[in-house]
Amino acid sequence: MRAERQAARRAQEAAARKRRSAIIASAVAVLLVAGAVAFIGVRSRDKGPAVAAAAPTASAAAAAGPCTYNPAGDASREVTPPPSTPTATGDVAVTATTDQGVVAWSLLTQKAPCASNSMISLARQHFYDGTPCHRLTTSGIFVLQCGDPTGEGTGGPGYQFAEENLEGATYPRGTVAMAKSSAPGSTGSQFFLVYKDTDLPPEYTPVGKITKGLDVLDKIAKAGSKPAGDGAPELKTTITTFTTDAG
Repeated sequence: MRAERQAARRAQEAAARKRRSAIIASAVAVLLVAGAVAFIGVRSRDKGPAVAAAAPTASAAAAAGPCTYNPAGDASREVTPPPSTPTATGDVAVTATTDQGVVAWSLLTQKAPCASNSMISLARQHFYDGTPCHRLTTSGIFVLQCGDPTGEGTGGPGYQFAEENLEGATYPRGTVAMAKSSAPGSTGSQFFLVYKDTDLPPEYTPVGKITKGLDVLDKIAKAGSKPAGDGAPELKTTITTFTTDAG
């Protein structure tokens, strides 16, 4: 009887250990997924919780066109917000010349008119010229993130706008999409270039399709990041000029 009781106790303890291990494994998996998604986000300047953009005033809303660009924080570089009505509706090519090579894409002006309008406006004002691509990830998600003149992942153009083109959005190799914070309507100037099929929730505006330079992204990704897996690219990458054929 004593041996039977000891055996029963050992079986109960083993079952409890198994349950604890399963719970810990699930928690780790959730944290890993959350960390991957958070990578795409734009960090606030104080690295605290993201703050939603202020709502436009009634007069501003009345005068607004299809796109609304709300003031949000200090601009990393002084620029004028885009017009509320997009100025380009056809095919628009973007050329980002970096010190590692040229990456080009075609803007989705029909599906993402407000994001395209913003990118064209920032290109005209040389907002992206001389800016580093500050973050590379090579584990879980596979993107190079750019568009912040500060190089810290905290910078933006001084305005934010709503996400678009999200229905059924996926992020295969060759996608250009806009980064955002955790709050809705927090898209700004930062964007990411997908060099390998990446599984993300449909929360980030797909704004373009890469037409040239995937080999450049592959080269940057192969060199890795510091820290490894998620950090600044080991192969330092700076956008020297950023232009569009919209003028």
